[in-house]
Amino acid sequence: MKQVIVMRADLNMSRGKIAAQACHGCLGAYKKTDDRILKKWESEGEKKVVLKVKDLEELFEIYELVKATNMPIYLVYDAGHTEVPRSTITCLGIGPDEDEKIDKITKDLKLLK
Repeated sequence: MKQVIVMRADLNMSRGKIAAQACHGCLGAYKKTDDRILKKWESEGEKKVVLKVKDLEELFEIYELVKATNMPIYLVYDAGHTEVPRSTITCLGIGPDEDEKIDKITKDLKLLK
């Protein structure tokens, strides 16, 4: 079980901004997750992985693939108070769900470093 946050790399956000956006993606997807899955994820240590895509187009490709499944998904739209304009889509929260289901979609993405 894991949760994945897919972050846009083209926005050049600071580390703090990236962390805040990842938290929004994490909580947004978490709130859409079935209690049975949440309990299993929580019992296994609440694994989270942050991956990157090059731009909005690639993020939407991932979004459409996840949307076609029954996995929890959450697009993060920024409020525009700091580094990016209002309504900028910064990242995507996926899961938590089974590793295999998420990996089918995200296996070729690189870790955000």
